[in-house]
Amino acid sequence: MEGRIINRPPLAPLLKGRNWGWLFLILSLLPAIVRAEAERSEVPLADPYILLEDGVYYAYGTHSADGIECYTSQDLFTWKLEGLALDKRNTTEDHWFWAPEVYHIGNRYIMYYSANEHLYAATSDSPKGPFRQVGSYQMESLLGDEKCIDSHVFFDKDGTAWLFFVRFSDGNAIWQCQLGEDYITPVEGTLRLCFSASQPWELIQARVNEGPNIIKHKKRYYLTYSGNDYQSKEYAVGYATSRKAEGPWKKYADNPILLRREGLVGTGHHSIFTDKEGRQRIVFHAHYSNAKIHPRLMYIGFLRFNGSRLEIGDEPVVSPRLAK
Repeated sequence: MEGRIINRPPLAPLLKGRNWGWLFLILSLLPAIVRAEAERSEVPLADPYILLEDGVYYAYGTHSADGIECYTSQDLFTWKLEGLALDKRNTTEDHWFWAPEVYHIGNRYIMYYSANEHLYAATSDSPKGPFRQVGSYQMESLLGDEKCIDSHVFFDKDGTAWLFFVRFSDGNAIWQCQLGEDYITPVEGTLRLCFSASQPWELIQARVNEGPNIIKHKKRYYLTYSGNDYQSKEYAVGYATSRKAEGPWKKYADNPILLRREGLVGTGHHSIFTDKEGRQRIVFHAHYSNAKIHPRLMYIGFLRFNGSRLEIGDEPVVSPRLAK
């Protein structure tokens, strides 16, 4: 996307009066204005997730009313729309297809996603799909038809798989349970609350903790999440830690770690992945602009550890482009 043409003030009066300070101020601000316009993402995915498979990046997210879209990239900068990885015609639901994740497990790919505010799983032979829904509500055996959203699966080194998700309890709260050997069915007796909204930044516009995602560093587990209403410009990302995948979880006192990054607002509902160079990355969405929420757009940054603290890297955020 080309940067907007800025009408610059004539320089002659400034030079004649030797208003060098004003001149340098204007010149220093202009690149920032052009940069903000030129670097808006072109990929309209909210709640984004990226899978690296056989040298190709696959991005999925919330956008289409007809299911879950898939984009592919070789470099994280230029992306191609591959169509619907999950078409609603291959499900029992017809709206609100949100927050997908895709994993290569054995000889198949499993997509975990929300539809009509319930959790589902779907399988395919290819990361591009077509994915087809498996069974009914994923949490049916534990929660019946209770509404849940934002599923995330963490595979621990001992082979245990944990499902993290959001229940509408005490606002939006993050819960977890263990999954069985099929990596879909929840295990009885393992359901527990991780935490609900409690820190001031999580309560600005609503009582919300959502979008869970876990990484492990050394002997500590980091449960990253979003807080506050997604419509708020202060939507942001924080984290909690534990010595065990099943908790208990303690929130980091200096949350949030991602808030209004590089002029972006509404920065949140992320996922974490490792790029081709082995670097830890974070993909998240932001509002379309400072004045408009939708369509939310996908951005990619870096993560780093500073001792035991998890931080957003200093590198510039990537604003993805669409292949021409």
